[in-house]
Amino acid sequence: MTRRLVLASASPARLTTLRAAGVEPSVVVSGVDEDEVTGLPPAAVALRLAELKCAAVARQASDDSLVLGCDSVLELDGRPLGKPADAQEAVERWREMRGRIAVLHTGHCVHDATTGRQATGIGSTVVHFANITDDEITAYVNSGEPLQVAGAFTIDGLGGAFVTRIEGDHHNVVGLSLPLLRELLAELGHSWTDLWARRG
Repeated sequence: MTRRLVLASASPARLTTLRAAGVEPSVVVSGVDEDEVTGLPPAAVALRLAELKCAAVARQASDDSLVLGCDSVLELDGRPLGKPADAQEAVERWREMRGRIAVLHTGHCVHDATTGRQATGIGSTVVHFANITDDEITAYVNSGEPLQVAGAFTIDGLGGAFVTRIEGDHHNVVGLSLPLLRELLAELGHSWTDLWARRG
């Protein structure tokens, strides 16, 4: 049975990832304040925010919907790093991250509006950052890209040249682990390939 996937996220990267994988979701922005979850380990922050985003959108979803909430948090020295507040924070963040290794956690929450059941999981990918120069940091921050994303970097945009290696799922760093999503759907009794039928 074909089901409609609703993406509870404003992230263009998550939407692009799903579309490239053959899924055409509806997008409903949750409106959840990402700064409201504090005091938890980085992976738990990512999962809790994913659950909150999913719940906010699931309340208004139609009965045939599968709602997907995601949130990404970078862990460095045990600290959770989301989107930088401003350009200065992004510069400081990159001066701290360069030449080092961090872990990108993405929380996933899928809610089946028909049954009320949900499945959750966390994807974690190790990220190795290049030892970039101060001039490169300035240019990157001035591009505006680091201000829009968790951890102040991307691997599918301008920041890709500053990541030397990853260990784990590439898509998870972009913001959505396709293999993990497939597993969560299966846990709820749905086939990943059924979502392909929604493609235009």
